[in-house]
Amino acid sequence: MKINDITIKNFRNISYEKITPCKTVNIIYGDNAQGKTNIIEAIWLFTGDKSFRCSQDSSMIKIDSDKATELNMKFAARKQKMSAQIILSPQKKFVFNHVKLKSRTDLSGEFYSVIFSPSHLSLIKNGPDERRKFIDQTICQLKPKYITVQHDFQRVLYQRNSLLREIQKNPMLSDTLDVWDYHLARLSSTIFKTRYTYLEKLKSHAVEFYKGISSGKEMLDINYSSKFINDKGKIFDTESILKIIKENRHEDILSGTSNYGAHRDDIDFILDGQQAKQFASQGQQRSIVLALKLAECEMIKATSDEEPVVLLDDVMSELDESRRNYLLNKMGERQVFITCCDKSQFEKISKGKAFEIKDGKIIKESFW
Repeated sequence: MKINDITIKNFRNISYEKITPCKTVNIIYGDNAQGKTNIIEAIWLFTGDKSFRCSQDSSMIKIDSDKATELNMKFAARKQKMSAQIILSPQKKFVFNHVKLKSRTDLSGEFYSVIFSPSHLSLIKNGPDERRKFIDQTICQLKPKYITVQHDFQRVLYQRNSLLREIQKNPMLSDTLDVWDYHLARLSSTIFKTRYTYLEKLKSHAVEFYKGISSGKEMLDINYSSKFINDKGKIFDTESILKIIKENRHEDILSGTSNYGAHRDDIDFILDGQQAKQFASQGQQRSIVLALKLAECEMIKATSDEEPVVLLDDVMSELDESRRNYLLNKMGERQVFITCCDKSQFEKISKGKAFEIKDGKIIKESFW
């Protein structure tokens, strides 16, 4: 999968730019707050996912512009030429191969990408919500129907939590929990099994990558943590999950929230037998995330038979030289976009293209 060109109009601080990248490494460089990440963000939106920077489309629309915010991309996938369009204002519009789509999520599964940003470097020590988001993000690209499952789950969770708070005021409403309990159990079971299956496959790649990064000196293990796995490792089905939810209904009513469900699951990273979030150094944590991102690329390739476009947003300066070199050496023939302030740190790369950006404008392009 390769991007042939991308046109960006009235997007954040970019009025108009048409970028024609090379098929290997593309460096987007310049001072801070010039628009480097805006280009990476524009590319990412074609995965059908929301921005990795914010959840509101309105924040991406160029201020003081009376023209439409429009993104157009041409790319090669499945040995064919593809095109996609995203319009965010005045009305949202999503088009793939000249066919208008119902929503943004219909782009999922057409363009594959892996994003690696500084926020990911805190994945290990941050809260479980970040780790669930990490695993769900790629699953949504590989299994677009999973997006609907996620949306349905969030709706059910919201409705059930609202009802729990109402029951605190009116206990007679407790009988109406049955239908929400069932849907919470059903959707939790689907999400849990999907995540668990994906993580088991991801783990095999990540463990090998981490072994390479650490030169075989440390051993990584990754486990899915859930209340829906018993002591013998058995995965609970919908009926078993429903039973647990009903048995703990009183606890939920008292707290006014759902304490059991896929939204409570987590991922444990174990390094040499110890919890990484408690005992791993900053360098070790970054090595784990690096291994995970490389494993994510392998999972997309194995599932879709397409190499994802890799987006490295200002992350190289956060990695030491050995980790930077390891990452770049593992990119292979993938198309890569790297944002940075100083392109000199990539002088060892054999070939590529560089774009200098200032005030939202590409002011210089060069090959090497």
